[in-house]
Amino acid sequence: MKETDPPLLPLVPVLRLPLPPSTSGRGFDPSSPRALALSPPAVQQRTRASLRQSFLRSVLSSAGHPVTFTLYQRVTVAAQRFNVCDIEGLNFQVSNLQTPLGVQKEALLRGPDIISYSFHL
Repeated sequence: MKETDPPLLPLVPVLRLPLPPSTSGRGFDPSSPRALALSPPAVQQRTRASLRQSFLRSVLSSAGHPVTFTLYQRVTVAAQRFNVCDIEGLNFQVSNLQTPLGVQKEALLRGPDIISYSFHL
């Protein structure tokens, strides 16, 4: 090694990335083992879609009716009017909620706090 040569740099390992999923760049192959393992069977998917439609239709038809909620710690509250529910069923908005502490003109109940609810049609 001559004194005019640049100093030797430490060796750096080369990281080789996997090949892209497809040359079109549209994502992974749906027939790959990974995709097949992660996607639900068609029958299960149709059943879930049917149950979801039934739930959303029942919530839609129940708007404006009285509702009773059973919460944890054996608390039961009633509302004179069920207004709306978010698309995931995680929040329920009601009017004139009668609680052990008094009446709330408007209230938002969290879905995880609710054990069951029933509509008075």
